Amino acid sequence: MLLLFFPHSLPFSLLFYYWFQLSAEFSRIVTKDLLESFLDGLDALVPGVLQMYGEAAASGRRVRLSSILSCLQKEDTNQNKRAAVLLGLPCYLAEDSSDIIRMCDAHGETLDVLMSGMQVGLLIGHEGPLHDAFPLDVFNVALVIEEKIILHDLRDVSTGFAMLLGAIYCLNLEYPRNMKYSFEFLQRVVMNIKPDQCSARIHGLRNKMLRYRM
Repeated sequence: MLLLFFPHSLPFSLLFYYWFQLSAEFSRIVTKDLLESFLDGLDALVPGVLQMYGEAAASGRRVRLSSILSCLQKEDTNQNKRAAVLLGLPCYLAEDSSDIIRMCDAHGETLDVLMSGMQVGLLIGHEGPLHDAFPLDVFNVALVIEEKIILHDLRDVSTGFAMLLGAIYCLNLEYPRNMKYSFEFLQRVVMNIKPDQCSARIHGLRNKMLRYRM
């Protein structure tokens, strides 16, 4: 059983220091506020991306997107819309997120088991069995690098993704192979960091999204 999902082995002051250092380094490199820029960019894209997911789900090309979108029929909050966009992205791009993004029942497996094989990723904590595609009530998100938690008590999925992207960028890590296009989308399109350097696949996706803004 997990104790409050993550044991508080790191004092709050140290957690805050790591958060501050990561955010400050990102701002130094990119001259953007990490969390603010990520959320602003994400919110601008949410309506169009959800519409794009809906069309893909309706065509039968991405069945799992249907279950992700159905979660919003239960709780159509801004946080859940953000989570649906982020968690649905690898599905839309036909990528495997299982080694990077993991859902965790507070009373389920131990941390060692949960983090096994995670070189970089997120643990998303929820209470009780998960009956939906993603938890509608997240109480803790942790950033994992090399099977170790370096940040926890992140308040929601979108904050977790922002810090994960920031860590990859600041530590000069490669995109996780199984989600390289998802992370490229987050960097080039959501954060608008060097958008002219995106791959042909993400360039095509960005152009496709333009019609959802018209």
